[in-house]
Order: sequence, then C-alpha cells, then structure tokens
Amino acid sequence: MGGLWQRLAHNRIYVLVALIALLAGATLMAGGVAAYSYYLATNAGYSTQAQAAPLPSAAPAAVPALPGVGANSIADMVNRVGPAVVMINTTVVEKTSGMDPFLNDPFFRQFFGNRLPLPQERQSHGIGSGFITSADGYILTNEHVVDGAQDVEVTVAGYDKPFPAKVVGTDKELDLAILKINAPKPLPTVPLGNSDQTRVGEWVVAIGNPYGLDHTVTVGVVSAKGRPVPVQDRIYKNLLQTDAAINPGNSGGPLLNLKGEVIGINTAVNAQGQGLGFAIPINTAKDVMEQLRTQGKVVRPWLGVSILDVTADLQQYFKLPDRKGAIVGEVMNGSPAEKAGLQVGDVIRKVDNQPIDNAQALVDAIAKKKIGQSVGLEIYRGGRTLFRLVTIAEKP
Repeated sequence: MGGLWQRLAHNRIYVLVALIALLAGATLMAGGVAAYSYYLATNAGYSTQAQAAPLPSAAPAAVPALPGVGANSIADMVNRVGPAVVMINTTVVEKTSGMDPFLNDPFFRQFFGNRLPLPQERQSHGIGSGFITSADGYILTNEHVVDGAQDVEVTVAGYDKPFPAKVVGTDKELDLAILKINAPKPLPTVPLGNSDQTRVGEWVVAIGNPYGLDHTVTVGVVSAKGRPVPVQDRIYKNLLQTDAAINPGNSGGPLLNLKGEVIGINTAVNAQGQGLGFAIPINTAKDVMEQLRTQGKVVRPWLGVSILDVTADLQQYFKLPDRKGAIVGEVMNGSPAEKAGLQVGDVIRKVDNQPIDNAQALVDAIAKKKIGQSVGLEIYRGGRTLFRLVTIAEKP
C-alpha cells in the first residue's frame, strides 16, 4: 500500500481512504483476530522425546450413540484410510557466517588477516504430515511443511524405509504443496470430500504425526467455518475450526468426516487455548491441485489494485448514491489497472456488466477471469460514470 501513503500530502481524498482503512483494520483486530497467538502445526527442530500433555480442563465429548456413528465405525474408518496418511521429514540447511560481527571492524581484522572463521552449515529438521491422493504417489500437504527444505523424505505405512520425495508444486498464499514419491506398487489413497457441504457440529477425525508420534488419531467436531486467522507471515481467510486435537507435526494431515473423506488440511493451532485447531478447506485445494501438479504453481489473474468496501463515511464523502462497489485505495505500478487509467478513489461498480456489491465481490469476479482476457469495468468517479477496458494479467 506504499503508493497510497506516498500521496497523502497531495490530496485529502487519500487521507480519508487511508484513515478509514486503518479504522476498519483496527475494528477487525479488536474483534478478536489479533488478540490471540497462533502457530503452524509443524514440528520444526523436533525432539524424539515425547512430552506429557496437560490435563484437560473438561472431559472430552463422547461419540454419539447413533447408528453407524459409534466408536467402532470411527475405528473402521481409520483402518480404511489411515495407511494413506504419511509422515514427512524435512532437512533445512542454513549457512552461517561463523564470524563475530566485531571481526568486521578493521581494528580487529588486522590481528587475523586472512585467517578468519569460515562459513558454517547448520541443519534443522522438521516433521509434518500429508496424505496420498493418487496411487502413483502424489501427496498433498502444507507449503510450510516443506518450505526451504533441501531434503524431503516420506514414510508410508507398510514400508521399512522412507521414500525420497520431490516437491512438485507449492503455493505460499494458500499454504499448499504437492509432493511426489515413487513406490514399487500402487499406494493407498484417501478420497476427497466436499468441505462446502460440511456443517458446523459434524464429527471429524484428525490423523497425523504430532511430535513424531505417527498415525495419531484425534476426534472432535467442526466448531466453525470461514475463520480468518493470522499466523506468522501468513493470513488465512477461510479456515475450518475444530476442537479435534491438533499439535506440532499435524500440519498437512487430513481432517476427515465420518465417511473417511478429507474435508480439511490440518494447518494451525491456537497457542493459548485447548480445542482451537484450524484446517484449510479441501475445496480450496481441489481448485488448484491440477495447477500445482502440472505447472508447479498457482496462476492467478491480476487487476493490480488495492480495494476497500464502501463505508458510510466514504459514501458521504464521495457523495455516492449507495454503498455498492469497491473503492480503489491503490493502483500498482505497471498493472493492468494503471494501463487502463484507473485512479485512487475510483469506485468499481460493475465487471462485465455484473454488479459488484463490495470488495470481496470484485476479488471473486476477477478470480474467475483468464490471463489475457479483456474485461469491462464500470467505475464511478467525481459524480460521473465511466467505462474502462482492462486486460487481465498474471499476478506477479
């Protein structure tokens, strides 16, 4: 958003847009998102020594005594799909200077000459989970499980030795990765469900490798859907929340319904409370898996603007007829929007003659377009309705 802030002194419109954006952000954070600490459920720098779990504050909920939904049905389901859940071991090699910063001072260097300490390598190890989606060895997991790894190995139930894995494709924004292993025979797979049809309150099962304890099974319910969660340098927008126990090492493992279908990818956990785990909806992954497999990345259409919802204050300031549309807060240099003549303060009200109700509606509309496609925009600027033709580009 640097372009917006650089122009603040030149036009009070930019000041108003920026202030309202800040207020909107403060309100979002005050609503609880930023008041808690979350961490990714991968076990980096692990120890093989198991740690005692804290005593639960309340007894866990019992599995309901319904036909076909008892404890035995869960055990049967786990036996059926469990072999498709894998352990992922990673090795990250980092180079360190091995030199005290003071040795860069010319005064100290005169005593050592060329005999300064050589750079050193430091290895760190991590454990995560994943699940096999095709019998020929494709595996779905989190991007953060394999991020920066020079060596990735996958342990599959029934095999004595782990398989070396190739990272076929990754997407940091969605936190998804596809791995590939080569086995001597077809591998077990787990079916993918439909997370859109999953209801809050449904029973779910998590399988993974917390703290290196392979194929650990935990049971809970879907506590909520559509949760926005900030974790380190990532902001997840649409996570499933569950009270099934998720711990370091669970990252990338499946969250399953009682049919044995994957409805989520276990990803993060609240660091300050029990029963607050989060998973990426499987439909998010299904939309991009083929791109990750074939192109190694997710190709996204790009307009090149930062946008805001039309608040009551902005409506009054710009004298807008209603609160429909998305206000442009920044136009990226060299973007399709800049080339089409869009300006800060424009209100995008239609895309290809389809009404845009808010900022998210614009994001969704552009996401459906193809790279190189020409798109018609109806914008409102200074009391006038204008039309601009923009050519969608690939997001850099």
